[in-house]
Amino acid sequence: MPAEGLVAAEDVLLFANAAITATAQREFHGGAAEQRMSLDFLHAYMLGNYRDLYAAVLALGINDHNAALVIHGLLATAGEATPRQRHLEGRLIARRFALLPPQRGYALVAALREAKVNNRRTRAIVRDWLAARPDLALDAVKYRTGLKTALRHAHLPPPSAELGDFLFRPRARARYTAPLLDTWRRAHYEQGAVHELPFTVAEGFAARHGIARAAFLERIAPRMTRGERLRLQESARREGAAAVRADLTAMPLTRLASYVLGLPLPDRAARRAELTAALRAAARRAAGPEAGTWGRVAAVLDDSFSAYASGHKRRRPLAVALAAHFLLAELGAAYAPYWTSGRRDALPAVPHGATPLGERVLDALEPRPDRLVIVSDGWDNAPPGMAAEVLRVWHERLDPHGRVSVVHLNPVYDADTFTVRRLSPTVPTAGIRDAEDLPVLTGLARFAAGRTGLPELRAHLDARVAAFLAPVPEEGAAP
Repeated sequence: MPAEGLVAAEDVLLFANAAITATAQREFHGGAAEQRMSLDFLHAYMLGNYRDLYAAVLALGINDHNAALVIHGLLATAGEATPRQRHLEGRLIARRFALLPPQRGYALVAALREAKVNNRRTRAIVRDWLAARPDLALDAVKYRTGLKTALRHAHLPPPSAELGDFLFRPRARARYTAPLLDTWRRAHYEQGAVHELPFTVAEGFAARHGIARAAFLERIAPRMTRGERLRLQESARREGAAAVRADLTAMPLTRLASYVLGLPLPDRAARRAELTAALRAAARRAAGPEAGTWGRVAAVLDDSFSAYASGHKRRRPLAVALAAHFLLAELGAAYAPYWTSGRRDALPAVPHGATPLGERVLDALEPRPDRLVIVSDGWDNAPPGMAAEVLRVWHERLDPHGRVSVVHLNPVYDADTFTVRRLSPTVPTAGIRDAEDLPVLTGLARFAAGRTGLPELRAHLDARVAAFLAPVPEEGAAP
């Protein structure tokens, strides 16, 4: 394998790991400023040296923060792309743009406007994104400034004269024919209209009218999104607003794990059956057709104090570990968890203590499972370096043929090394943000072992791009 091919493969994997885990926010072992500088360098380096691979990373499970940065970088340098690159980039950008939450999409358009990125492709991307928005009247109420900026930046007329008046001349009409727009108008002076608005908009009007919080939450509950219900359920309970109830059985696995970890320990104990059933149901959905196909699985799960992360990413690494615990139980025919704290019960997990990864890896390898999955930030400190030595000896002397598949998934970006920390050169490592991506990331991690080069990685990315750009079947259509 040519050395330059291995270097290129390592560069792409390094960037993919960063784009999956880094959000330019403070971590337990690093600050936000260091992350921003590190990410800025990686994006500039990838865009300048591996443009086609940089675009292809949009098809991986990278987080929204880095997806927006990739889209911004590609659009800002459209003149440097070849015709073939522009065609594929346009499709990737349009697809990933559509997956961004609306507030991030409007923030990206604002960033493009501020950077004076307004080429023809940028205007076309924004135009098509706005045309695909399901309800621009709702966007006008919730994201008024963002929608105005997007229309101006793409040189687009408002979709209707009424919406144009609402956005740019709000006092021009005494009333609106669109129900939501007129409800917003009436909410300025009618308390009853407040509860007909989307929650995030109604909240400001409720404070202006002095509506009691409990009464407001009770009446606005039918207008809340699933995420809003989950976020506000506990505070609503304390306020006495029993109507705010989230359907936990429909929540994504990692988000549900974060919710569980945010509950006080007595509440987790009192609701054990409900929470466990919801986590198992979410894990079964995430496992899909791979359920029960992984053989005998062992997991080393990091619940040390550093799993708290920071005030910005509170308990996020622990949430990934908890979600992975339930997912691996579904993927494996047999499953054994080994928490760094030594706990046997996952539900009351809290970030606590040191990180004796070496001891837990020894425990997990002793029964010789088919797979060992390690979910940790990689800060092995009790004693330092023991996990790396255990894994080295295991691979060199006890399992030289690699009968046991070992992979390390790290939910924390390390700005100093421009990637996620590795436990051992002998073990493939991949970044992870959502436990739902665990099956895909274990496949990506094999490229990090240094045994495969750029052609194999390109083939993998090409397959992911093809799947990412494949038409989404309509609901109810035959497979």
